[in-house]
Amino acid sequence: MADRWRTPWGPRRTPWWEGVGRMVLHWKLVVDCAEPIGVAGFWADALGYVREDNSALVERLLAAGAVGADDVTEVDGRPAWRRLAAIRHPDDPVDPSSGTGLGRRLLFQAVPEPKRVKNRLHLDLHAGPERRDVEVERLVGLGARVLRVVEEPGTHHVTLADPEGNEFDVQ
Repeated sequence: MADRWRTPWGPRRTPWWEGVGRMVLHWKLVVDCAEPIGVAGFWADALGYVREDNSALVERLLAAGAVGADDVTEVDGRPAWRRLAAIRHPDDPVDPSSGTGLGRRLLFQAVPEPKRVKNRLHLDLHAGPERRDVEVERLVGLGARVLRVVEEPGTHHVTLADPEGNEFDVQ
């Protein structure tokens, strides 16, 4: 049991939460990008997710003076964040007061610096061997581009890049 807390840098002290019980954490994947609204639209179409509608929250914050007109834009005729856009799984719950998804979601946030190197984290889309080529063609039609086809022992997948160059695989 002592090796359970061994790291490449040496032994770890027993954490304070040991024995308290397992805690499940909620999460969202955040993607840095230049154009959150466009990239969110690509990924919503790619995954079959829905775009979050935060218009009620945006309107409340505008009316309260907490945000300014420069912080918002219009998407599908509704006010939306200019520098943030999120998508969520269509079956997951939503906070009705903010429009924020409470389950599986991806948040795209504008950052000033461009993407320069390969992702350290990426999505794998599981279409299956019988649908892989059709999915790749569909994703290319949405704006992705094929980077390489990988055929190695144990895997056959296609690596693509989304419209801003973020890599992902279709298996």
